Amino acid sequence: MVSQTKPRRIAVLTSGGDAQGMNAAVRAVTRTGVRFGAEVFAIREGFHGLVEGGDHITQLGWDDVGGIQHRGGTVIGTARSALFRERAGLRRAALNLVRVGIDRIVCIGGDGSLAGVDELSQLWSGLLDELVEAGDLARDQADEHPALMVTGIVGSIDNDMVGTDMTIGADSALHRIVEAIDALASTAASHQRSFVVEVMGRHCGYLALAAAIAGGCDYAFIPENPPPDGWEDALCEALEFGRSLGGRSSIVLVAEGARDRQGNPITADMVRDVIAEKRGDDARVTILGHVQRGGAPGAFDRSMATMMGYAAVQELLSAQAHQEGQLIALRHNRVWVGPLMRMVTQNRAIATLVDSGQYDAAMKARGASFTNLHQIQAALAQPKPEESRAQPTRIAILHGGGLAPGMNTAMRAAVRLGHDAGHTMLGVTGGFGGLRTGRVRELTLRDAEGLVGEGGAELGSRRGVVPLDHLYDISREIERYGIDALLVIGGFDAYESVHRLWTERDRYPALRIPMVCLPASIDNNLPATELSIGANTALDLIVESVDRVKQSAMAARRVFVIETMGRNCGYLALMSALATGAEQVYLPEEDLTLDLLNQDVGQINARFAEGRRLFLVVNGEGADPHYTTDVIAQVFEAEGNGVFDVRKVVLGHIQQGGDPTPFDRILATRMAARSIEAIGELFAGKGDEALMIGLQRGDLDATPITRMPELVEWEQRRPKHQWWLGLTRIVRDLVAPPA
Repeated sequence: MVSQTKPRRIAVLTSGGDAQGMNAAVRAVTRTGVRFGAEVFAIREGFHGLVEGGDHITQLGWDDVGGIQHRGGTVIGTARSALFRERAGLRRAALNLVRVGIDRIVCIGGDGSLAGVDELSQLWSGLLDELVEAGDLARDQADEHPALMVTGIVGSIDNDMVGTDMTIGADSALHRIVEAIDALASTAASHQRSFVVEVMGRHCGYLALAAAIAGGCDYAFIPENPPPDGWEDALCEALEFGRSLGGRSSIVLVAEGARDRQGNPITADMVRDVIAEKRGDDARVTILGHVQRGGAPGAFDRSMATMMGYAAVQELLSAQAHQEGQLIALRHNRVWVGPLMRMVTQNRAIATLVDSGQYDAAMKARGASFTNLHQIQAALAQPKPEESRAQPTRIAILHGGGLAPGMNTAMRAAVRLGHDAGHTMLGVTGGFGGLRTGRVRELTLRDAEGLVGEGGAELGSRRGVVPLDHLYDISREIERYGIDALLVIGGFDAYESVHRLWTERDRYPALRIPMVCLPASIDNNLPATELSIGANTALDLIVESVDRVKQSAMAARRVFVIETMGRNCGYLALMSALATGAEQVYLPEEDLTLDLLNQDVGQINARFAEGRRLFLVVNGEGADPHYTTDVIAQVFEAEGNGVFDVRKVVLGHIQQGGDPTPFDRILATRMAARSIEAIGELFAGKGDEALMIGLQRGDLDATPITRMPELVEWEQRRPKHQWWLGLTRIVRDLVAPPA
């Protein structure tokens, strides 16, 4: 048995290809281990370091991992090892671990790395017996470590692991790809040129598929679902369709493992040649290569990796001897733990299905979400409108509430997919005020072209809830323009307005039409959805700003108080604190008192006395009406006694600006698709419900607007239940070392 007088020792290693966000996971593993009384060691250079031992295995302290979560790659290094695949190498690895007293490992890597560390765990007792028999290890040493307990976190930009919604690095790699697509689109348009872009993905087409949607590309080739025979003609038809809408460029994405139905590779060069020969276009190839792995991780990868690293250590510390290895995954925005090798085996089976030409089975194995993305991408790339209905249906789109990046993306997708479903799509300029004054026009496919990555709101938006005395005018305009349904994209004001329209439908019969609310708010404070369009973009902008602020503090001892938006919802504040490693965060959902501020002053002084140069505080704008950002900064300044400077940074409306991130573009597109589908279902059933479309536990559900009163705190204008509040413990556990 393990001696209870000795602290448990945990090792962390990164192996295989690097992925943005690995450092955030290393930081979380280290600090969580230290927080709960373990000693944490880094195995440097992956499996190579595990086999070599010695200086490759070093202890990590709390401060050793400070400020690394924003860095790309992995600070502890990664390398493959041919020797680790042999029993002799595994035996050396086991000896190196036991000599240091380590019998718990967190492995961060792809399925090959996770399988490797699990094999070491499975063979552990036999390896130790061999070491004892050879005289390399004393029997009492072996008996102190009867089992090697492992947890695995998937670090892979390909997002190619069964069991987890996202892998560390995939979102940041998608950023790199979409940034390249956006840049290529501008130069391609200048010359009316076509670009064929090759992205990573040997057996998984996620990056190509997601980037095609987020980048508004014309076509995408993925390994799991090769195009039908004669794909050359289908490709050219899709490119011609894009040009028919006024586009001056064409972009085609090719996953590196793309193939045709016979299993023959489809390369970027082949696609370029087809475009040049059949269309006479000036086509160029761009291979992004390892640039997809580079750069700083985005907010999502940092926060996700932190959550996973924290959970991995919790799992290890409670693990029993001979317990099978566990995979730490993300499902529906929450950490999920499952059998590691079962997930690895299922994942490898997909590659086998692809290689053997069983493409339908491969798509099914990828899951419903992947299949849905593929269907949406195909419909967006080349809509094929249904024949006109016997009774044409007219759907009006409008925005409501504050601006949120991704509104244009949602509008574009709704227009394209609405046309595809046979609807007539209308646009309302200026929100509900524009509807009241008849600012309604038909939206063609050409009107929506080029909006996939545009920030702001092309149709315009207005804050405020529809006044009761405006309902007569609104109902009159609905009748005048023959509007059969409303699709409202916006925030809390938009939702409350739709709720008001719905409750007044008996007085105004014209309001008895299907209405759908699509959540778009950087505050992420809307009912019936766990995520709103725009929140991810706002988080990325906050994190990018904080990164720069932290760099400015290197020359002095300084406290920064960063104010984020959010009104009475602390989502942006908490998630940005999680992603940036802030030492403190103040939320509207928690009480902010003078006693707490005094405690924080004590912590600040203690940290600077230890030689620190930076203390970061994130304050949600609605955390307290009295202890504002100005007051907090003044309190810190007054109590600092000249030991440190205090600076406040109010990020303001920069959080609402900028082009939407790939995450928000994909979320907006998926939600728009579900909205059009929901309206179609209501038409088919002759229903006149008002619905809220939302992401709940990974699924896009439709919730009746009649449930809004039971789901929200009206005074605070936020949901009664907010899933992310459970993450506050992680933020607090990782900010300060135990006393």
